[in-house]
Amino acid sequence: MNTKNITLKVNSELYDTYRELCRKKGLIVSRQFEIMMESQIDKEKGE
Repeated sequence: MNTKNITLKVNSELYDTYRELCRKKGLIVSRQFEIMMESQIDKEKGE
């Protein structure tokens, strides 16, 4: 699988809170972002 580095601008407080949530659950922020993108793509295909 090829990967791509990206830069995002997000609210820093939101990011810090989400990063902490991921850390507590043993999750990787970037993988969670991928899962959200995959979910959105699947949703759009279903419409």
